[in-house]
Amino acid sequence: MPSDKLPIAVVGGGISGITTAVEAAETGLKAILIEKGHWLGGRVFGMHRYFPKLCSPLCGTEINFQRIRRNPDITVITGAEVASISGADGDFKLKINKNPRFINSNCTACDKCAQVCPVERDDDFNLGMSKTKAVYMRHPMAYPAVYAIDPSVCEKEKCAKCVSVCEYGAIDLAQKPETVEMRVSSVVYATGWKPYDAAKIDNLGYGKAANVITNVMMERIASPSGPTGGRILRPSDGKAVKNIAFAQCAGSRDENHLAHCSAVCCLASLKQVTYLRETSKDSKATVFYIDIRTPGKYEAFYTKVAADPGVSFIKGKVAKVEEDPVTKDVIITAENVAGGAKKKYVFDMLVLATGMEPNSASLGGDVAGWLDTGGFFSPEKTPPGIYAAGVAKNPADVSTSLMDATATVVKCLGGR
Repeated sequence: MPSDKLPIAVVGGGISGITTAVEAAETGLKAILIEKGHWLGGRVFGMHRYFPKLCSPLCGTEINFQRIRRNPDITVITGAEVASISGADGDFKLKINKNPRFINSNCTACDKCAQVCPVERDDDFNLGMSKTKAVYMRHPMAYPAVYAIDPSVCEKEKCAKCVSVCEYGAIDLAQKPETVEMRVSSVVYATGWKPYDAAKIDNLGYGKAANVITNVMMERIASPSGPTGGRILRPSDGKAVKNIAFAQCAGSRDENHLAHCSAVCCLASLKQVTYLRETSKDSKATVFYIDIRTPGKYEAFYTKVAADPGVSFIKGKVAKVEEDPVTKDVIITAENVAGGAKKKYVFDMLVLATGMEPNSASLGGDVAGWLDTGGFFSPEKTPPGIYAAGVAKNPADVSTSLMDATATVVKCLGGR
């Protein structure tokens, strides 16, 4: 490989982007990892467990962070977005807009600033189910291990209590946005996904019934670092959930919402069924589905969960969701294909298996012309030297995303 080869740029610091950058750097390329947020980790970092082994993602994520720390060929730029891209394969010019975090590298994550901060904000890591201070760190294992200040709620110089308690001069309320330019040989978009907005699905009760939540919210509720410390409690009254329902394809496979199958929703719900069944042996879980899709190596996982006597599967779509005004229980009207009629069911809580909406759909600029009708990067439309990895390309689970990220590195190696 020529020693003068320009680095590659990886846009997105989730698991696909991290893998792309690490694998590239460990094969001799230099990699610049550009993340919109102030910390790496993406959606995976918010998961309680992976399927099918039901292990925590944190150990593997920390190993990747160590690989980044040790490798001088990886440059991490957080709080940054690609504003424009020009040039051609082998020599692209990127313009990067970098937002201030108002805290510099002197930060030791001692937490004294957060302890004195009087302002709270909704915790986006816990999807608004808890609060943080205006100065905060996304997660105890976040990387980089540096706090950030939310400028939308911070009172800056009017307050400045954090400045007075910081012993290391880490807080800089005067930081300004900046623009940097760089030349790279290729660009990999690993921009990931966001959960489809369940409030757009009128009949499923999200935002109307207090105990209707989404699958990503369920991951945070089940996590020890989540808003309930890992106890599966319903939002309305903190009552322990004993009877739970899952509604599959919430917005997916629907021409009015997301036309595509999001690939992982069935497996995610099966995984979440185990969260409740492990914590409460007398609990019950019911899954309403169109089709259960657990291809290949995951079929055994479905078989294992389906064999649990506390788990029921009903083939049929949820038609209507209501709330009992007194108990706040969730009342579901759903078809039962096997029974041939609609029926009402009552549950403590309902989890909507919302689908994957690609973040690339909102990137705009030249990127808009590189996408298919679902908002995913199309290999047929992207120019030479521009690649996509993981869910930026199509819905996929973590394992598939990792393999795709590695394959994308091979493409970058093959360029000029």
